[in-house]
Amino acid sequence: MSTSTSTPTPVSTGVAHNPWRWRVVDIVVAAVLGVAIGLVFWGWNAIGGAWFGAADAVTPGLGGIAVGIWLIGGVIGGLVIRKPGAALVVELVAAIVSALIGNVWGVSTVLSGIVQGLGAELIFALFFYRRFGIVVAALAGIGAAAAAWVFELFYGSTPNILKTFEYNSIYLVTLVISGAILAGVVGWLLVRALAVTGALSRFAAGRELVREV
Repeated sequence: MSTSTSTPTPVSTGVAHNPWRWRVVDIVVAAVLGVAIGLVFWGWNAIGGAWFGAADAVTPGLGGIAVGIWLIGGVIGGLVIRKPGAALVVELVAAIVSALIGNVWGVSTVLSGIVQGLGAELIFALFFYRRFGIVVAALAGIGAAAAAWVFELFYGSTPNILKTFEYNSIYLVTLVISGAILAGVVGWLLVRALAVTGALSRFAAGRELVREV
């Protein structure tokens, strides 16, 4: 007669943990970030618009240097939530808020938000949503800027494709610079500053800063 002790086999729930699955807190924070950045967009419409006009008056195409702030939503959304769709959702919500409050571009603001959000999203996707340092943030800003350049090449009351090669070349270069710095680097710094307050304790962006300290 043999006596053996059998070890119970753990019962699988059939539900695997998916790190890319959106939580309720992700949805709420994406909405809050989108609204807050939409208000920033609304304020920047006057400041950035004036800067754009002044720079373009100096050299046609130079106005792109002022565009970066309008691209920051996708960068911040991607850095904070770190899941597929975050960059697009935050940039889009911000664009909708800006359009609803009122600006001279109307519905085209929403279309721009979709395109710019996708540009930033593509960069985070290329890194498999696993790299979120300042370099990736700057690249996401550049991705949003490049997407904006292509969009404006074919869309608008006077599509940029009808303008000179010189204009489009200068505009592309200044957009990329502005996207890298005003959207990428500034966005990364803002996320760091927000993390310091403890507001991002439910996110990896906040926990990483705690470990560094």
